[in-house]
Amino acid sequence: MERLSRRALLAGGLGLGAVALTACTTKGVPGPGAAPVGPAGAATPSPGQDVEEKSLVARPTTLDLGGPKVATWAYGDTVPGPLIRAKAGDFLRLTLDNQLPADTSIHWHGIRLHNAADGVPGMTQDPVKPGAKFVYEFTAPDPGTYFFHPHVGVQLDRGLYAPLIIDDPRELDGYDAEWVVVLDDWVDGTGRTPDDVLKELTAAGGAASASSNGGISGMGGMDHGAMGSSTGAQPWGDAGDVTYPYFLLNGKVPAAPDTFAAKPGQKVRLRIINAASDTIFTVALGGHRMTITHTDGHPVVPQDVDAFYIGMGERYDAVVTLGDGVFPLVARPFSKTSGGQALGLIRTGAGSAPAVDVSPAELGGQVLIGSRLKPATSAKLATKNPDATAQLSLEGSMQPYQWGINGAPFGKNTPLTLRAGQRLRINVMNMTMMTHPLHLHGHTFALPSGLRKDTVLLGPMEQLPIDLDADNAGKWAVHCHNIYHAEAGMMIGLNYVS
Repeated sequence: MERLSRRALLAGGLGLGAVALTACTTKGVPGPGAAPVGPAGAATPSPGQDVEEKSLVARPTTLDLGGPKVATWAYGDTVPGPLIRAKAGDFLRLTLDNQLPADTSIHWHGIRLHNAADGVPGMTQDPVKPGAKFVYEFTAPDPGTYFFHPHVGVQLDRGLYAPLIIDDPRELDGYDAEWVVVLDDWVDGTGRTPDDVLKELTAAGGAASASSNGGISGMGGMDHGAMGSSTGAQPWGDAGDVTYPYFLLNGKVPAAPDTFAAKPGQKVRLRIINAASDTIFTVALGGHRMTITHTDGHPVVPQDVDAFYIGMGERYDAVVTLGDGVFPLVARPFSKTSGGQALGLIRTGAGSAPAVDVSPAELGGQVLIGSRLKPATSAKLATKNPDATAQLSLEGSMQPYQWGINGAPFGKNTPLTLRAGQRLRINVMNMTMMTHPLHLHGHTFALPSGLRKDTVLLGPMEQLPIDLDADNAGKWAVHCHNIYHAEAGMMIGLNYVS
């Protein structure tokens, strides 16, 4: 890491190295945070603005996942890739050097940046060709926990992802250390690639049947058939299509878990990112309750939980006061029966490591559904009636394997439109029996409670109105963050019009 934050960091498998724990004078949980500091990030730095620069080399490599060695694509030679850290209001200049044998890009997930830097080929830029470089420049206006990944095909399901942390310079440190935890489901280099998986799903589902208007026949139904690896439990119903051999925490399998060291009684902030492509996790820390303080970068009314669900693309910050011993940090794949679980260890004293299949009692306790959190006052949108409304219907089937929004796959559906300055209400309806994490680019939205997010889980047949302020002109993507659903068509444009 090129620039340490003002906090003591322990990031284990992120390759940052352990540094000494620094005691803080403030012993409460982190403060409620600040509202966004201004409009979406500018395309050029202003005089006196701090500039953070980094080069990211995307290339084929072989990684050791803690025993299994896999050929994959990554940023450099680690998974997750290198942490990027800045403070709210900084200008970031980030160069992608594409040494892959395929086109690629980088999407800065959750950041309210200007449209040209969003990293969506065909919508905001041309793809970055093999051997070429592309410079992303933007101001990061909002503090929070974010990450970055490609927006080309199913490349996210390789090793091409890494955390992006934007610090709030006005926030008081209420903890002794901070750990970044990145969760993933892994298949690449195990005899199959993500592209192979997509071909298998499509072949098992059969060819798509298009109607005369470009729509998809059979939209609204669900038949998971033989390819589904889910067992169909509540609250999320069917929650994934892919059988994974491994689940990772900071790039390691449970047999060689990433280990975090601290002292009993210390207060730690966890920044937890779900970079998986097809897996919802239930997260718990054995022997502890956690206090959720943020979701998708936005502060919430602190909520004590035994465990919480985290969907693909979601991020949660939690604070925990550590006991004495060795404790499992478990991410249990929801509704999947193979591949085990993701596991990390927190060590504050003597004790043996638990078994790889350890099942903390907290997994059976109070499990938080994140959309039920209450927003901190500073994170709420100003009260306003919507100026316009739009309908967004998530649709699809496993047989044939095709997914879409508003009756057709991306490219054949009609983009949603809005005008600058409007408050837009999007009435979202999940018309399938599967859960989908809906992600909006370039903006955050508010749930009916006022909770601010950029990615939200929608259960089977769930309806949810979301409100956003049209304050960031451009052509933006709205899509399911199950990468196989998105690639099969579950995406739509959100376009500003005059």
